[in-house]
Amino acid sequence: MQISRRASDLKPSATIAVTNRAKQMQAQGVDVLSFAAGEPDFDTPEPIKEAAIAALRAGQTKYMPTMGDTRTREVIAAKASKQNGIPNITAEHIGISSGGKHALYTAYQCLFDFPRPNESPSECLIPVPAWVSYMPLAELAGAKVVELPTTTATGFKISPVQLKSAITPRSRVLVLCTPSNPCGTMYSEDELRALAAVVAEAARTIAPDLVVLADEIYEKVAYAGIPHFSIGSVPEIAERTVTINGLSKAYSMTGWRVGYTVASGEWGLKFICAMATLQGQMTTNITSFVYPAIRTALLECEAEAQMFCAKFGERARLIHARLTGIPGLVCAKPTGAFYAFPDISAHFGKTSPAGRRISGALDFCEALLAESLVAAVPGEDFGGCGRNHVRFSFACSDDTINRGMDRLTKFVADLR
Repeated sequence: MQISRRASDLKPSATIAVTNRAKQMQAQGVDVLSFAAGEPDFDTPEPIKEAAIAALRAGQTKYMPTMGDTRTREVIAAKASKQNGIPNITAEHIGISSGGKHALYTAYQCLFDFPRPNESPSECLIPVPAWVSYMPLAELAGAKVVELPTTTATGFKISPVQLKSAITPRSRVLVLCTPSNPCGTMYSEDELRALAAVVAEAARTIAPDLVVLADEIYEKVAYAGIPHFSIGSVPEIAERTVTINGLSKAYSMTGWRVGYTVASGEWGLKFICAMATLQGQMTTNITSFVYPAIRTALLECEAEAQMFCAKFGERARLIHARLTGIPGLVCAKPTGAFYAFPDISAHFGKTSPAGRRISGALDFCEALLAESLVAAVPGEDFGGCGRNHVRFSFACSDDTINRGMDRLTKFVADLR
């Protein structure tokens, strides 16, 4: 009996693998300090929990429309219109999915086809380093991934010139994640408008089917004075932008599995309809009593989201100061999300106290976990220069950050 090549060849998530290993060690009583999971350590705000409890008690436990009930979709549409400036949207332009990853998978499946015989595959342009799921899920949908490399020096951001040179007649999707996972940096409004101008020009000339897929899951975790800006609000490309978002990061609702997609205008209606057809054959609706919790989060819990963001800003400053104080580590200043992404390549070629040879980020992280009980995510699977980097999630307490950085400092000092 065989497993399909599709499943067998699919890379497991490096982030989930490290997180699970750290949790397993902690369950065995090992004092592991984990910087692996992209999961806020705050509890879900009480009003959100109470809304779900009330819905349960009221009997809202039956099937719901595949893309969500109209009332909740209207709330999301109003939020996307008012806060994000995305034009020409109604409830019908919104789709609710089981988390942002599910929304991404479904969107890809609706945007890409497997090539016909003698046909080149459609291209998915992804600035790298990038979240580990963007590339394998695009390939699973039949796309060819085209990496657009970035570095610490560029703040892990692509330039308009770089984007223009990468676009071909086969370009179908440009993925943009801002604030960035894993890099912890973000684009300014001017930078995004410049990229939008390139997309608009390419759509008029060589790539008429080019779509921007904007992952804005970290939009409310921006703390360094750079306001979040939605590229889907730019009129020239508004109706060729698919915006994916969710409640996991902003409202500390990772386990609730709530993601949503916004696509505006006439094409947006067709796109959400296609997503609904596909989702109807997969999962149908999300858990029915969660819908009132979504409305409560978006309508009543902005203060809590701002409080979480402020705390992440404090932690960003703390971990950046600690990391840049370690000899050989180079780290871009985090401006959004809750990740620091230091370059640790100055220590390649060295050996750990237990005799482990450090030739890449994976070696570094394996030795760090085994010998210093600190879990972080190696950058190889993020693509591009990621193999020189390690991702530290600072969605944890100040005490954990300080103790973890103490262990990291000693670990690096002991390398020979």
